[in-house]
Amino acid sequence: MSNLKSKKPKIVPFDATRYLDDDEAIAEYMTAVLESDDSDLLLAALGDVARARGMGDVAKATGLGRESLYKALAPGAKPRFDTVLKVAKALGIQLTAKVA
Repeated sequence: MSNLKSKKPKIVPFDATRYLDDDEAIAEYMTAVLESDDSDLLLAALGDVARARGMGDVAKATGLGRESLYKALAPGAKPRFDTVLKVAKALGIQLTAKVA
């Protein structure tokens, strides 16, 4: 019994990429993020999806270097809008609009 008390539970940090394993999950995630009107959260979500799909493949598809892609999607980054569109396209994400 004393062995059980001395062991601390292992807590794993949350990583959204673990749950972004199909197109439906990615679509729901991105829709929720877009509804938040938070540009930093949008960049973080694109980064999550890019990591889930393979950052190297996404970098290649966008024509950006892997390091440049990480920097563009980092918290506080201010990437050009065309960069955001390239990343979304490479991920197969279509940004849509509707009148609220």
